[in-house]
Amino acid sequence: MTTEDVARIAGVSQSTVSRVLNNYPYIRKNTREKVLAVIEELGFTRDEIARSLVEKRTASIGLILGSISNPFFAETAEVIIQRAQELKYDVIVYNTGHKDENLEQAINLLIGKRVEGIIITSVSKNYTKKIQKLHENGFPILLYNSFLDIKNVNFIVMDNRKGARLAVQHLIELGHKKIAKISGPSKYLATYERTVGYKEELMENGYKIDENLIFNSDYSYDRIYTFTKKVLKKKDRPTAIIAASDQMALAVLDAASSLNLKIPDDLSVIGFDNIRLASNEFIGLTTISQQMDKMSLTALEKLIYLIENKETASSSIQVFLKPELIIRKTTGPAPVND
Repeated sequence: MTTEDVARIAGVSQSTVSRVLNNYPYIRKNTREKVLAVIEELGFTRDEIARSLVEKRTASIGLILGSISNPFFAETAEVIIQRAQELKYDVIVYNTGHKDENLEQAINLLIGKRVEGIIITSVSKNYTKKIQKLHENGFPILLYNSFLDIKNVNFIVMDNRKGARLAVQHLIELGHKKIAKISGPSKYLATYERTVGYKEELMENGYKIDENLIFNSDYSYDRIYTFTKKVLKKKDRPTAIIAASDQMALAVLDAASSLNLKIPDDLSVIGFDNIRLASNEFIGLTTISQQMDKMSLTALEKLIYLIENKETASSSIQVFLKPELIIRKTTGPAPVND
């Protein structure tokens, strides 16, 4: 953002913005207040805006991650950073820990550092105001592995509903009738869509939905582990579990192991993402691939396109990637006794 942006939104000239920033005395009170309100609304400080009078480009972008401890985010960030360096862009990374207040702070800090665009993951569906405002003001912003119900917002995301249906189809074909679902918080549309797809596929195949077999909470290893052990101790326990991420699936595998259940003889497990660890020969996790490298590279290249074609780019960028079922060692036929 520059003083030109502030001037356009406030409906004044750029010179007026400059005079307000420099505390010029002969400015109408309502004009001064209007300019300062726009600056505050966009999350700038006066000094940051003033610097934009001199500096036009920073060749830097922001990357806001949900949790760097999740291999999905770490691996996709690595791809984005490497490609950005090849294109002569610096990347400033922030980790939100899946907290909206941290996302707000990260956006403000990145704008304060005058990044030319921002890529964001894991945006809560309740957190739309700031994203929409930036988008409407022409600031290049793009979501990946996430999307919002905002007109024309830019995003790169897998078809999460279809991915979940592929997982359920695979398990039904193997004879499983009682399938549990480990979901993340429903405040994320991507996670919500996976739960919807899971329910749709079960119902279309004549199975009833058992809400007691669905985990909807935060991304906590301990909570997932505890929930999994609880449902697996039931007399009429599930014979398969679908996790909303590979990281969650690992917690499920740990819980099953603690109960001496064999994978996949006693329990089949499917993850989401296809992180590198999933293909480890000792784990061999069946999973739904998000085409992580393609998603990451597309997100970066589309953002840079928005930055470098800011004046001419008009249509929004909305890409749905096709999910792919990767079958490995953690899924097999349903136990005969069940």
